[in-house]
Amino acid sequence: MEIIYSPQFLKSYQRLPKRVKQKAERLEKQFRTNPFTASLRTHRLKGRLKGLYSFSINYYYRIIFEFDESGEVVYFHDVGTHDIY
Repeated sequence: MEIIYSPQFLKSYQRLPKRVKQKAERLEKQFRTNPFTASLRTHRLKGRLKGLYSFSINYYYRIIFEFDESGEVVYFHDVGTHDIY
C-alpha cells in the first residue's frame, strides 16, 4: 500500500508532540497491514467530510484519510485533534 501525504498533513504532523509522532509511526505500520484493524478504530466520516475516513492515534489525535479507487493508494489529508473535523 502506498501512502501519499498532503501538504496539510505534513504541516500538521510537524506540530504534533514527539510522543504522538512516535505512536503515529507505529500505527502507520499496522495501518499498512490492515487499515481496519480494531485497534485503529477506523471509521467513515459524515457531513462535510463524507467519503473520508479517520483512524485514532490515541484518545485525542486522529488521522483523516481516503482510499483511491483501486484501494492501493491512500491519501493522508490531515492529523490532529477533533478540531480537524
